[in-house]
Amino acid sequence: MQMIKYFMLFIILVACSLIGRYVSKKYLIRVKELEEMKTALNMFQSKIKFTYEPIPEIFEEIAQNASKSVGQVFTLARQKMKENTANLAWEQAVEESQNNLTKEDRYVLKTLSKLLGQTDVEGQTSQIQITQKFLETQLKEAQEQREKNEKLYSKLGTTIGLAIVIILC
Repeated sequence: MQMIKYFMLFIILVACSLIGRYVSKKYLIRVKELEEMKTALNMFQSKIKFTYEPIPEIFEEIAQNASKSVGQVFTLARQKMKENTANLAWEQAVEESQNNLTKEDRYVLKTLSKLLGQTDVEGQTSQIQITQKFLETQLKEAQEQREKNEKLYSKLGTTIGLAIVIILC
């Protein structure tokens, strides 16, 4: 009977530790997604500036080269451009995408839609540059939050698990 009790306490400790690590991992994933989005926007800017390809084709190429979560934004935007304007499709895609971006991150990405598909190449590239600068700010904030909270949640999960084990003993 004691063996089962200790085994259950061990399972509780491991589960709490894993939950803490899972929560802390979100901060790392957000940083990676912001970095990758910044790279994707850089690719978008280059394609618009030098190849003059249509936006849906550029989005398709970016979606193929990007990670699943970032590529999803571009895939959704491309699909929605069949029914809507480029700016409306981008806003909807950013809002509907499944990723670890915060509301502020999404707001920054939505600023790209203001001139998307409505102005000449120079207007669109300048809007992409502005969005990239805002993303840089969000990236710095995300890195600070990661440094602050990643260890906190990891240790907090383990500590809560230990507290539960001590109480149940």
